[in-house]
Amino acid sequence: MATSVDVKLEDQQKINHFSRLNTRVHELEAQLAAKRSDAEDLEEAGNEVMLLDDETAPYVVGECLVHLPREQVEERLHTALDDTQAAIKGLEGDIRSVKAQMAELKTVLYAKFGNSINLEE
Repeated sequence: MATSVDVKLEDQQKINHFSRLNTRVHELEAQLAAKRSDAEDLEEAGNEVMLLDDETAPYVVGECLVHLPREQVEERLHTALDDTQAAIKGLEGDIRSVKAQMAELKTVLYAKFGNSINLEE
């Protein structure tokens, strides 16, 4: 026999907050996947530039393709990769933080509602 538990306003607010955090984790994970892909692309581009025999290399600036000195292109790619890796670390930290908040809410909500609530994916 299932026991019913009254859902108070504060409980509903916690459930809603958990749902928003869950959505946020999915958004952050999508951003993280995109940044990781960008980092791979930048690494590959850097490797390709190193293999060039020319003194100049093509580089996209805005919507234009320009030829810059190879060293300058390598430096720009390295800077872009560093920025992307910093963004990846920031996103990973954000994901850990949101998941920690979710774990706290899960503990509270499962303690009150037991099997009456499902907070799993």
